[in-house]
Amino acid sequence: MDNSIQKSQPKKKLRIAIEAQRLFRPHKHGMDIAILEIIRAMQQLDTFNEYFILVKKDKDVCIDETPNFHIVYIEGRNYPEWEQRSLPRWVRRNHPDLLHCTSNTAPLKVGCPLVLTLHDVIFLTSKNLLSSKGGSPYQRFGNLYRRIVATKVVNRAAAIFTVSYYQKEAIASTLKVPHSKISVIYNGVSPAFFEKAIPEKKQEVRKRYNLPNRFLLYFGSTEPRKNLARVLQAYSLLLEKKEDTTPNLVIKGISADYLKKNLHLLSLTNIEDRITLIDYIHSNDLPVVYQLSEMLLFPSLSEGFGIPIIEAMASKVPVITSNVTSMPEVAGDAAVLVDPHSAQSIADAAELLLTNENLREILIEKGYSRAERFTWENSAKIVNDGYLHVINELRKT
Repeated sequence: MDNSIQKSQPKKKLRIAIEAQRLFRPHKHGMDIAILEIIRAMQQLDTFNEYFILVKKDKDVCIDETPNFHIVYIEGRNYPEWEQRSLPRWVRRNHPDLLHCTSNTAPLKVGCPLVLTLHDVIFLTSKNLLSSKGGSPYQRFGNLYRRIVATKVVNRAAAIFTVSYYQKEAIASTLKVPHSKISVIYNGVSPAFFEKAIPEKKQEVRKRYNLPNRFLLYFGSTEPRKNLARVLQAYSLLLEKKEDTTPNLVIKGISADYLKKNLHLLSLTNIEDRITLIDYIHSNDLPVVYQLSEMLLFPSLSEGFGIPIIEAMASKVPVITSNVTSMPEVAGDAAVLVDPHSAQSIADAAELLLTNENLREILIEKGYSRAERFTWENSAKIVNDGYLHVINELRKT
């Protein structure tokens, strides 16, 4: 499918179902945020066709119904049951023209044309997929489920959306999918990240998350690809060189026990008092947390896209990210690219940004301009064109 093709609106209203099972969970991940923002943009873009947003009940009802956008609650004891039994049952009873599954998997059998968003194939290529070192048991089960399901549903999907040209090539080569079947739809960045926070808001957020006066920001995880060990090693190298002038390290997304375990394994328990942990950051506070930081450390080993890169850029924060997978594509020349396998490379980049004010200003300016290119409106438009393309092509057969 060619992203540049513009499709005319059909005369008859289409009934489009969008799977967004986890959309209302309070602690949203990248895939949840992406479909949330695309739905919001789509509500402004398409007031003609009829949409059904298929979700599981949860606490954060973050979208409103409109005359042509309907929230549909579907029950299921767990994700596989919800996706493989409850979702196809709803499709059989309601006969949508198209089902868009948004989070890497889909029903193995469903009675309507299917569009699949496959954010990445990391779960197929990770060396630690099933090992005890490959993240939490929940993450390992999720990877196994995706491995089983995704390899089958890509063949029956009428179209596949992904989030970078790097991932398009990875999907095509790993799953033997024709390039013509895959469209790249970049993630966007919310306008909230471009808004400069007032001092009172900054003070409020700093107090809420117990943030130090100066800090480096890193989004951690138990997933090995997030590269926690090398970030800790790089930070230790920074402290060895310039302990008095090095800002603290703020890590989002890991527990104190997990941090202690890793520091012990790395023989770095001496740096624990320079690290602040925060759990989930509310979406309204996230732009401010970025703005309070000195820089974003994002030296991941593998990403489908890397939304924090453009969020930080929009927040006028310099970025250090990896020179592998999709990250150079997203960052362009507006970030410092490092070898994520080298703690020294990460430490040297951080030191450079802490000492070279001219470079910081250049990257902040370039990053802000680059982030402006990534809008959810553009993403929603390509998604909408993709729906129409699939339906028009199927009507020809």
